[in-house]
Amino acid sequence: MGGVRTALYNYLFAKKNGGDFILRIEDTDSHRFVPGAEEYIIEALRWCGIVPDEGVDENGKVVEVASEKHPHAPYRQSQRRGIYRQYADQLVEGGFAYYAFDTSEELEKARAEAEAKGETFIYNYTTRKTLRNSLTLPAEEVARLLEERTDWTVRFKMPEDTVVKMDDLIRGHIEVNTSTLDDKVLWKRADELPTYHLANIVDDHLMEITEVIRGEEWLPSLPLHYLLYQSFGWTGTMPRFAHLPLLLKPVGNGKLSKRDGDKMGFPVFPLNWKNSEGETYHGYREDGYFPEAFVNLLAMLGWNPGTEQELFSLDELVEAFSIDKVSKSGAKFNPDKAKWYNKEYLRMKDDTDLAMAFIPVLAENGINEASFEMVRDVVALIKERATFVNDFWGICWYLFTAPKEFAEKDAAKFWKEENVAMAEEALTATASAEEMEEYIRTKEWPMGKVMNCIRLSLTGASSGLGIADIMKFIGHDEAVRRFKYAKETIK
Repeated sequence: MGGVRTALYNYLFAKKNGGDFILRIEDTDSHRFVPGAEEYIIEALRWCGIVPDEGVDENGKVVEVASEKHPHAPYRQSQRRGIYRQYADQLVEGGFAYYAFDTSEELEKARAEAEAKGETFIYNYTTRKTLRNSLTLPAEEVARLLEERTDWTVRFKMPEDTVVKMDDLIRGHIEVNTSTLDDKVLWKRADELPTYHLANIVDDHLMEITEVIRGEEWLPSLPLHYLLYQSFGWTGTMPRFAHLPLLLKPVGNGKLSKRDGDKMGFPVFPLNWKNSEGETYHGYREDGYFPEAFVNLLAMLGWNPGTEQELFSLDELVEAFSIDKVSKSGAKFNPDKAKWYNKEYLRMKDDTDLAMAFIPVLAENGINEASFEMVRDVVALIKERATFVNDFWGICWYLFTAPKEFAEKDAAKFWKEENVAMAEEALTATASAEEMEEYIRTKEWPMGKVMNCIRLSLTGASSGLGIADIMKFIGHDEAVRRFKYAKETIK
C-alpha cells in the first residue's frame, strides 16, 4: 500500500503540474532481488489506473531502448550499470569519495570491538583513518588492490562537522550536522552495481527529474543526497524533495505491516502477492475492492483537500492535489474506512456493470441459466446492502435457488403449527404478496408471525429481503412449492 501511495502522489503531482510520471525499476541491490516483482509493480499500477508516461510500453514491458517517447531508456538500473562507475570514479578523483578495501570479516571485527567498549561502530571521519582504504594506504598499494581484489567499494567521504541545510516540500527547512552521518557505500566492485544513493542521484540528474516524492524512511539519506549533488556540481538542477508520512497501524503505534493485515484480516498489498518464502498475502483486487475505491482511500491517507469532500475520481484528485496539503505526521490506516470507500463506489456503479461482475459469482455457485435482465434487476435491488460484489450471493442466493435447509433457531421460533396453518392458507388463497398481506390483515392474524413463517420457507431463515421483492423474482407458484417443501422438511 505504501509503495502504491507513493506512486500515486508522484502521479498526481506530475499531472497537476503538467509534467511526466516516470517508472524506473531500481534493481541494483542483487541481494534483495525478487523474481516477479517488476511485473507485479506494473500490473498493480495498471489496475489502479496510474499509467506512467515513460518507462513502460503499451504492452506493459519495461522499455530497454531509447526512443522519442522514452528518451531516457533503459529504465532498469541493472541495464544502466555501465553509467555509474564513471560517476563513482569522478567523485574519488574530486576528493569526495574513496576506495575502501575492508573485508566483511574486518568490519565485523571492528563492530565487535566497538560493542565490547559499549560503543556503536560507524564508518565515518574518525574510524576511516584507521581502516583499509585509499585515504590510509600508499598509492601503489591502492592501485594493486584495485587490480587484484573484487570485493572493494567506493564510499562517500562525509565531510567533518559540516551543517547541511535542506528544504523539504512537506517538512520545511531541515539542518543536519555531518558528524552524525556515516560514509555510505556508493558503488560495489563485487557486482559492479551502485547502491540506491549513487544510482538515484545520477539517474535523477540524467532523466531531468524535477521532484522526488518518496517515503519518510528515506529522510535520513537526504543530507547525503544533497552533498552528492554538491559534489557533482549539479546544485542548479537538483530536484525538490518531499518525504511522505508513514502509514500507521490501525491500533497501537508503529508502521503498518503485512502482519497487521494478517492479524486483523485486511489486505496490505494492491494485488495478491507471494513472497520468496512462499507466503501468500491477500490483495485489494482479489478481495473485491474497486480500483477507484483503493486509489481514493490511498489518496486520503496523509493528504487532505481542505474540504469536506471524500470521494474523488482520479481526474478530480489530480485537480485537487497539492503537496503542501500532505501531512507531516503519520496516517493511521482504518480498515473499516477502506470498506466504506468500496461501498460508496459500489452504490455509484451502473447496474449493468455490476450485473456483469456478478455473473461469474453466480456461475461459481452453479447458476448459469438466469437471464441478464433478472440479474441486473436483482443487483439494483440489493446493492445498497452490499460492500463488495462478492457479497451479492450471500444477500440474494435464494432468488436463484430454493433453500434445502432451514435455520433451526428461526424454525423453532416461527414454524409453529398455528403459524404454518395461517401462512399456508394466506399463500394459497392469494396470487401476490400484496394480496397475501391484505388477506392476513383482513383475518386479523399476527402479521409478524405469519410473514416470518413464509419468509423462512422462501429463504431458509427469518431474515432477508422483503417477501414482496422475493416473490417478484421467484413467482407465486415457486413460493407455494417452497412452502410445501418446508412443510415436509421442517420437523
